[in-house]
Amino acid sequence: MKAYLAGAIEHAPDKGRAWRDDLAAFLKTEFGHESYNPHIEEPKILTPAERTQFRSLKTENLSEFQKIVRKLIRNDINSIITEIDYVICLWDEYAEKGGGTYGELTVAFYQGIHVYMVTPLPPEKISGWILGCTTEFFKDFDELKKFLKARFLDS
Repeated sequence: MKAYLAGAIEHAPDKGRAWRDDLAAFLKTEFGHESYNPHIEEPKILTPAERTQFRSLKTENLSEFQKIVRKLIRNDINSIITEIDYVICLWDEYAEKGGGTYGELTVAFYQGIHVYMVTPLPPEKISGWILGCTTEFFKDFDELKKFLKARFLDS
């Protein structure tokens, strides 16, 4: 089994690293599940030059920035379609500011892939589109972990 770890990167204070690292370790230890972590996958997709100049190109050379982002988008969508069994998403005020998480959840929904969302936000503060793409909601990661244990260990 493999989980896609969706959520903010661009606008998140730590680029979304801490929760992804914690959850990837939990999934591996508890269930033997792999995870798609954009922080680990991105360096495999981009050349060293693209990695070093990627963020600065957004303001310095938009067309080159778009080429790099499109590489990442294609890879992420292909991964969701071909190798992902479920998505875990942290939906917060930082995810709302980006676009990738919207796209990832939409593709997962379209493919019939379960989306498990952790969010501190009440439903009325979340886009209806995103609510429609989500299978289950959790107020925190502890609640999600209990659910996953019941789903994957008790079945």
